[in-house]
Amino acid sequence: MKKYLLDTNICIYFVKGQFDLHHKIKAIGEENCLLSEVTIAELKYGVENSIQKERNRKNIEAFTDKFDVLPIFPVLDIYAKEKARLKTQGRMLDDFDLLIGATAIFNNLTLVTKNVSDFDRLDGIIIEDWTTE
Repeated sequence: MKKYLLDTNICIYFVKGQFDLHHKIKAIGEENCLLSEVTIAELKYGVENSIQKERNRKNIEAFTDKFDVLPIFPVLDIYAKEKARLKTQGRMLDDFDLLIGATAIFNNLTLVTKNVSDFDRLDGIIIEDWTTE
């Protein structure tokens, strides 16, 4: 079965009930969807930056508890190689996005994101946008 890495924006859309992502993830199977440690960090920052911290914290924790979380340490060689390549080309990508993309590449996962035009700069990445289906 194909496995997926959910980008931060997809997680936010899911929690907000947008794009029918609940049904999409249920159909694919929660066990086939994973998160990056970086996504967890971004979601926690979003909670701390929000007005309704406690409510948002509970929603994010309930969401993230459904999925396995992948560490970033094993992907750092891909991150460094891609960052250097993109810098040479003048096509830089945000460090957090680069780490999420490197996690997908390293673990042979399909990255699910709305930001296709950002991530498609990475060599060897497979991307799906579930917000357009």
